[in-house]
Amino acid sequence: MQWRSIVVGLLVLRVLLNCLVWLVFGLGPSWGFDFPIKFTFNLHKIELLKDGDGATVKSNAWAQHMYDNRNPQANTCSQISGNSPKKSYLSFFQEGRDEYDRKYSSFPDALKVKMRGMARDMFYFGYDNYMKFAFPEDELNPIACEGRGPDVLNPSNININDVLGNYSLTLIDALDTLLVLGNVTEFHRAVKLVIDTVSFDKDSTVQVFEANIRILGSLISAHILLTDPRHPFGDIALKDYDNELLHLAHDLAVRLLPAFENTSTGIPYPRVNLKKGVPPDSINETCTAGAGSLLVEFGILSRLIGDSTFEWVARRAVKALWNLRSNETGLLGNVVNIQTGQWVGRQSGLGAGMDSFYEYLLKSYILFGEKEDYRMFSAAYESIQSHLRRGREACNEGEGDPPLYVNVNMFNGQIMNTWIDSLQAFFPGLQVLNGDVENAICLHAFYYAIWKRFGALPERYNWQLQAPDVLFYPLRPELVESTYLLYQATKNPFYLHVGMDILESLEKDTKVRCGYATLHHVVDKSKEDRMESFFLSETCKYLYLLFDEDNPLHKSESKYIFTTEGHVVPIDQRFREKSWEDQFPCEEPNNEPPANISNCERIPEERRYGLPLKSIYMRQIDHMVGLS
Repeated sequence: MQWRSIVVGLLVLRVLLNCLVWLVFGLGPSWGFDFPIKFTFNLHKIELLKDGDGATVKSNAWAQHMYDNRNPQANTCSQISGNSPKKSYLSFFQEGRDEYDRKYSSFPDALKVKMRGMARDMFYFGYDNYMKFAFPEDELNPIACEGRGPDVLNPSNININDVLGNYSLTLIDALDTLLVLGNVTEFHRAVKLVIDTVSFDKDSTVQVFEANIRILGSLISAHILLTDPRHPFGDIALKDYDNELLHLAHDLAVRLLPAFENTSTGIPYPRVNLKKGVPPDSINETCTAGAGSLLVEFGILSRLIGDSTFEWVARRAVKALWNLRSNETGLLGNVVNIQTGQWVGRQSGLGAGMDSFYEYLLKSYILFGEKEDYRMFSAAYESIQSHLRRGREACNEGEGDPPLYVNVNMFNGQIMNTWIDSLQAFFPGLQVLNGDVENAICLHAFYYAIWKRFGALPERYNWQLQAPDVLFYPLRPELVESTYLLYQATKNPFYLHVGMDILESLEKDTKVRCGYATLHHVVDKSKEDRMESFFLSETCKYLYLLFDEDNPLHKSESKYIFTTEGHVVPIDQRFREKSWEDQFPCEEPNNEPPANISNCERIPEERRYGLPLKSIYMRQIDHMVGLS
């Protein structure tokens, strides 16, 4: 009978722990979120967020296996009666329709103008203080009012050194935000500063992923906006501009290429030294997002300069990762050995280590039109819905818990832990791009509810204990991004209220003497002296665009998309063309080759790997100058 005593003891301990958490964090019923308007997670059909009665959303028919498939009887997802009434968005709230209408069904134009001004002022308070106190260093320490560069005394401090390369990171990352805010004069000044002061010939070891999305992506975006008057801010040409930003982007990309050499799988090393290549003590492990989220920037660069090398190595890495997915679940893990192809981390989720891998499968298809990219995304999305999604079958109908995406073992779909992280808040925005608006609305509400409790998103939130696991918030943009995209999709003023709530929280809790600071603790609002570059390149940009209906991005006849770092990239026919196919024709084989074998091995290596491609490169530059 000893085992019964143990079980009873554990149950008592669990009850006491839940009571303690309830007392400490003031939790309510269900998932434990306490909206000022009594938000609960008995979610039903969301009608008012749709743009008219005729709007349709993607069905959720594939979400039939949401719990451990080995034990169907354990499925707590309730069945939905065909006669169940479809209730409105009002079911989000315990108060009546009149109360919802009063608070959320409208957003006055004057208030919109005020919020747009607040977002603009927020950006400039951070940007101006960076330029005053920190430039040319990489980041601003907003409490001490000083600059921050790489931690040269502690090379193992990858939290800093992965990102900061001694190349004026914040200025480069913020370039296109200046255009979004309509400040062409400062944009031109910033471009000249980058051209005159930035060099990548530095003894800095940086993460390939971070250098790609923050630096390479911004240089490419700014170059395109400068040289192509069709997209989307008109003719903002800079006198005497001679494609210097594109040259810088090419130079940086060449310095990142050694990461792809000497790997048995084609999956790149996580870090390179910009002057010396891969460090001799480099580890053989990298995360899925870090290795598989290079295709957008590398692909655009290849198509701009007519050199297939960059897209080829990035695409090879994506395919190598894809080929390592589980045969049973279709899922990928989060950490892989680049030499053996063995999964070191078997966790599959939507957050850190995996997020932008999924994002770039879809965005690569949108930009380049490669059908294989969308086939991979569709298969990955179906696997996510089948194995990561927990809760009731339909987003807004039936009883039981609302949908939640959890972290599972990639091989069997079993839950590995009970936390989600703040990076997962990007996923509703990706669902919008994929046309799955109803599920995007539902998932966004989950993260917004967490924000309402804390005035920020904790880095990790334990959905079982209903409390933060990791308490800091580094001014991340993911929830703002999803809010913006949902507003663009639905035009429902509810999302303007969400944006206002986020904006006011940031202004109240993170503003310090010289900028905006990372929250060290989302409950007591203590701070860390760091303002990451994505605060200006993404968080402020999405907040401003949310309230700026007349922004050129919204009025332009040309279409555009944002990179994972929020950089503006036009959807352009020239990005669907491969000029190198005429210069170096290469037949695509019917069978996919091993990941470490080139389809074009007959092309001499020195011509494939960039630097001696000068004549091709210059012809492409001349062609672009002629177009501009």
